[in-house]
Amino acid sequence: MQRPPQEDFLLKETKPHLGGGKVMGDKLTSTYDLVEQMQYLYVRVVKAKDLPGKDVTGSLDPYVEVRLGNYKGTTRHFEKQSNPEWSQVFAFSKDRIQASVLEVNVKDKDFIKDDFVGCVMFDLNDIPKRVPPDSPLAPQWYRLEDRHGNKVKGELMLAVWMGTQADEAFPESWHSDSAAVTGADALATIRSKVYLSPKLWYLRVNVIEAQDLIPGDRSRFPEVYVKAILGNQVLRTRVSMSKTINPMWNEDLMFVAAEPFEEPLILSVEDRVAPNKDEVLGRCAIPLQYIDRRLDHRLINSKWYNLEKHIIVEGEKKKEIKFASRIHMRLYLEGGYHVLDESTHYSSDLRPTAKQLWKSSIGVLELGILNAHGILPMKAKDGRATTDAYCVAKYGQKWVRTRTIIDSFAPKWNEQYTWEVFDPCTVINIGVFDNCHLQGGDKSGGAKDSRIGKVRIRLSTLETGRVYTHSYPLLVLHPTG
Repeated sequence: MQRPPQEDFLLKETKPHLGGGKVMGDKLTSTYDLVEQMQYLYVRVVKAKDLPGKDVTGSLDPYVEVRLGNYKGTTRHFEKQSNPEWSQVFAFSKDRIQASVLEVNVKDKDFIKDDFVGCVMFDLNDIPKRVPPDSPLAPQWYRLEDRHGNKVKGELMLAVWMGTQADEAFPESWHSDSAAVTGADALATIRSKVYLSPKLWYLRVNVIEAQDLIPGDRSRFPEVYVKAILGNQVLRTRVSMSKTINPMWNEDLMFVAAEPFEEPLILSVEDRVAPNKDEVLGRCAIPLQYIDRRLDHRLINSKWYNLEKHIIVEGEKKKEIKFASRIHMRLYLEGGYHVLDESTHYSSDLRPTAKQLWKSSIGVLELGILNAHGILPMKAKDGRATTDAYCVAKYGQKWVRTRTIIDSFAPKWNEQYTWEVFDPCTVINIGVFDNCHLQGGDKSGGAKDSRIGKVRIRLSTLETGRVYTHSYPLLVLHPTG
């Protein structure tokens, strides 16, 4: 196989039409000024009233079908309801509009054939344009008509406008671009979203000593250690050198705990009876919300914790051993450091956990994710190669996911995001993935999205106030290294 030319792997300057016009160097100020404008026809279907009964019973199971050429989006239907409320938004990409009339039909869901109740028609030339920061267009009532343009019973509340991806209706809308996707789970995976990472603390556990342990076998010296569990993190102390019922350790264990604290810290004092046999001498569970938080170098007081009694089952008779064993520990959540959840060379955040220790921000990083080209086919669908690509960008505590562009090797996202920057010596990571959750919902949950490649940008290489319009080569790390 022939290798692609070397210049394919270099950073290239591009000249996109940003914010609807070219912008080089100095910044144009408006929402979505770092991406190319994409025009959409939006239809917000709010509710209907006084719909006529259609069945023999005189009841109605209404839904709305929004049709534009070959594309049609439908709302959910309601059982026996003449005043339904849908509150759904539909977005038709202007590039794919192949009709001059928009039809909004109200229909009655039926077993055999859905009945037509009435419709509202719009000429595309008459639809108003919305320019943010204007407020959203208010919906209004339209009287339903039959196929011949005569007024019939019932009214529909709608708002119809031409807008861009800067519209707040954009993330929640049904897109004509992804009309083939079915299943609620699959639809949820193709929307753009912003996520916040949980707040991470270091949990420090200083195990000092235990008192009045009651080993099962009194004839030998106990070999005691402490096992600590937090979620799926398990740490152990060494076996105490003092082989008595009052062992000492003075050992430090460190865990990473994520807010909200749901799981307690579970400690068990165990005696190594034989090489592969350990006996639990006592146990205690400590909820994290009651543990002290430390932001500076002050010393946290140590505390004694009771070790719970355990139960021995002899045949069917339960024998409870009552004892007052205790363990002495110093526990605290450390907020003065940053918990590193990324590689230190490519970290996007170096701030401590405690917010009161943060320095003020030095600026805002704006990122426009425009498009990709030359993406490789990632899977086969209906006997042909395809890719459903989306991007994830992570910086600091915020990470974002663009919408999925269905079946394209040259996807165009044109989505814009911002982050506060506290340190210039950080890196933003942008990864491109193939969405594997779209097979009509049958594989959802089990499918894992494949990695297509990633881009890393060091903020220290960027000048303030300058717009960079580069195409970056995608790095792909193969299992071979």
